[in-house]
Amino acid sequence: MRVTIRRSIEAGLSIYVPKKDLEEPIVEAEHASLWGGWIKIANGWVLDLPQMASDTRRPITINARKRGGEADCCRRFDGHQI
Repeated sequence: MRVTIRRSIEAGLSIYVPKKDLEEPIVEAEHASLWGGWIKIANGWVLDLPQMASDTRRPITINARKRGGEADCCRRFDGHQI
């Protein structure tokens, strides 16, 4: 699905899904750079992001793949284990 990732002052990193008219903050990530791993957004969705350079500028529109389960999420976005 096409999504846009951007940085906002209020929420930090957020994701927008145009087909669902959904905007949610990113609450967890597999990698600090986001790219090449999964992210979890506030509504519970887990998305796989493509591999990209860690210094990729935002906002950016990309193709992400939604995962069915959330059991493999174990690291908050700030990098601490939970």
